[in-house]
Amino acid sequence: MGRGRGAGILNLVLMGFLRASPKGKLVMLAIGAVAFLFFRGPVMQLLSGGATAPTSSQITANSGSSSTNDEMGQYLKTMMADNETVWPPLLAKHNVPFRPARMVIYTGSTRTPGGIASSGMGPFYAPAEDTIYLDPTFFTELKTRFGATGDFAEAYVVAHEYAHHIQNILGRLKQLHGQRARLSKKEFNRGSVRVELHADFLAGIFARQAENTFQSFLEQGDIEEAMRAAAAVGDDRIQRDLGSGYVDPDSFTHGTSAQRARWFKLGFESGDITLGEQIYTMPYEEL
Repeated sequence: MGRGRGAGILNLVLMGFLRASPKGKLVMLAIGAVAFLFFRGPVMQLLSGGATAPTSSQITANSGSSSTNDEMGQYLKTMMADNETVWPPLLAKHNVPFRPARMVIYTGSTRTPGGIASSGMGPFYAPAEDTIYLDPTFFTELKTRFGATGDFAEAYVVAHEYAHHIQNILGRLKQLHGQRARLSKKEFNRGSVRVELHADFLAGIFARQAENTFQSFLEQGDIEEAMRAAAAVGDDRIQRDLGSGYVDPDSFTHGTSAQRARWFKLGFESGDITLGEQIYTMPYEEL
């Protein structure tokens, strides 16, 4: 078997392993052990062909952060690669050219062109750089502080941030920030809520299209995990349960728990990018 073909097969196996649940990984390891015993020769030939793990030039790790080659780094590479596979054909249907996003993995804090960013900010997207910044310790906080458990909760976070990149391509982020000087704080916050709910909607579309593109991308309960993760970081829930206890709707910037889960679900169920445009035109109270 040739070098390129062998590498391709092992890359597909590794990407499937990284996407799998803990139970799925155990099953894959067991099957792999049996296969190695019976087909040791071909397997060794495959390995000697120079197969390498899937890589992406779009993801880097800052000094002091976890390596892009550890399990989390490989998982993030896989998720970035999945987005880069799913979005180009979806945008092409609407004659929109695609450009890939970058991801910077950091721990604690990192320097950006806009200044110093800390992990307390959570994952964020910098439109001027087409870059997602992510401290992997946020995934631990998502489970322990916000109560959003499950592997697919992490996939939802990456899909949501990549959705901001798609919004950047579509011009939605430029449109919002271009209005900042002439909008009141309340009006700008409402515009931000619309953008965030649209990102949740696009994350749902990604999940649907990824399931159609990759074999066994979703497992039973994955969509529910994503919806719980979306709801866990709703503004009302954060203010009520993790903040002062006082809920101030005028200060919302991301939407309520119910809104975030609803729009993710609508994106997944519809798979229609154009349907999400109504978020920007419908009355705010109906979001």
